[in-house]
Amino acid sequence: MIVLKFGGSSISNETRINEVIKIILSIKEKKVVVFSAIYGTTNCLYNICYLKNKEDIAQAKLDIEKLHKYYVNFTNKLFANHEKKYVVIKFIENIFNEIESVILKSALKLTLNTINEIVAYGEILSTNIIHQYLLSKNIDNVLLNALDFMQLNKEREPDVLTSKEKLTSIFSNYNNSDIFITQGFICRDSENNIDNLGRGGSDYSASIIGSILNAKEIQIWTDVDGIYNNDPRYIKETHPLHQLNFEEAAELAYFGAKVLHPASILPAKNANIPVIVKNTLNPSSNGTIITNSPPNEGIKAIAAKDNITMIQILSYRMLLAYGFLHAIFEIFNKYKTPIDMITTSEVAVSVTIDKTDFLEPIIHELNKIAQTTIHSNQTIIAIVGYIPKNKPGYLFQITNALKDIPINMIAYGGSDYNISLLVDSKYKINALEKLNNHLFHFNAYSNIYVQS
Repeated sequence: MIVLKFGGSSISNETRINEVIKIILSIKEKKVVVFSAIYGTTNCLYNICYLKNKEDIAQAKLDIEKLHKYYVNFTNKLFANHEKKYVVIKFIENIFNEIESVILKSALKLTLNTINEIVAYGEILSTNIIHQYLLSKNIDNVLLNALDFMQLNKEREPDVLTSKEKLTSIFSNYNNSDIFITQGFICRDSENNIDNLGRGGSDYSASIIGSILNAKEIQIWTDVDGIYNNDPRYIKETHPLHQLNFEEAAELAYFGAKVLHPASILPAKNANIPVIVKNTLNPSSNGTIITNSPPNEGIKAIAAKDNITMIQILSYRMLLAYGFLHAIFEIFNKYKTPIDMITTSEVAVSVTIDKTDFLEPIIHELNKIAQTTIHSNQTIIAIVGYIPKNKPGYLFQITNALKDIPINMIAYGGSDYNISLLVDSKYKINALEKLNNHLFHFNAYSNIYVQS
């Protein structure tokens, strides 16, 4: 069993869908193919919901009509004159009638549950179109509804045991089928409402399905040749990495490498299933293989995470006191706000967050026990690889490369796989360039060869 996931850009037009089908047919084993919504659809559906709740019904109506027309034109072009086209057109008509009844005909504001239902139509549309398109080419396939098996628990984490029980039962009905199509991203919560796994959640879906089915491998197909050693949007001299281990890949995914959803690593890691990141537009490229294999020592990649806020917390009561950090963490826990980086001194703590929804009440509560200073527009630069703490020279290489750039925080020692720096976002590109030049070449003034 192979699990493949294709993102929205991989199915954005007729040419790309046909390339996807070639990839699917090239794999002779049983396969589950997980699809995202067609590129741009999820954003559009979220915006329609936003317009509805803002009571801009006229614009919402225009956006619904535009998206409906897009899907009809997309289907006409994809199917040409094949009779399956009319099946799909009718299905699209029904979906948009549902959307219109909720958005245009109801006077009530949308709840989160209703928004999740509307947004789920993106994946439902893409998978039904591809299912019927395969049938039009006489390619037998089974369409599985992710809402029938993908389950969350009360903490809104994947309920793997329940999902496994449901999916295994569904699979038992199709012993003679080789191609299964299903949706990424969408699921049901513990109360059976339609929910989702968050932005980029189709990777997560693929990893969960792969772990449930004990897949041979999980393939994540996107529009780049793998995970790069630096951000190719800003740095010219970059290259895809041939191999990473799960710890390295998880650090890169969390700290800004957009190719892979951070949460998608864990199910595959726990099940010891290789994940391969490949390019739909260049299927012959090797891509990046992620495994549990012991890593080679050295720095492999750099990633940057934007929209970071640093909070400096100062209290002289902290000196020689216990429980102060606990009190701080309790405040962030209360507002379900994760901390990315933390540094401490005898009388101060600095933390970074990327979720600022509850920044105001967090600061209000922190000010009861300390003085706080907020610095926005920050970027975390993560230097990732296998960087053992007992090996000297790595931190020197990094700070020496950035000797002309102010560094606001350094997190080093918590992991052998990441050294993180915080800089003002205005220095981001300069920092990425300097690190790229210094770290991915042999430095004559150092006895360390930094791997790429």
